[in-house]
Amino acid sequence: MTQDLLSKAEEFESRSLSHMSTSDRVEASREAKKLILSINEIYKKTKDSKLMETMKSLTEKKRKIEKRLKGNPLV
Repeated sequence: MTQDLLSKAEEFESRSLSHMSTSDRVEASREAKKLILSINEIYKKTKDSKLMETMKSLTEKKRKIEKRLKGNPLV
């Protein structure tokens, strides 16, 4: 199960963010959240540092996606 999650996370991280529609970005953000929460459940039991690093990198990519979704304020 852990290997499956890590392979999904690796595939998600290697995915390109350019030329995505808004709905694709929303879907990617939800997928990232789901992966992070799943990995976190395993991390709570094992305390494996590799899992923490994976969660950090997924979170960073998720923040970039959400930043693009929200856009810049027009002040």
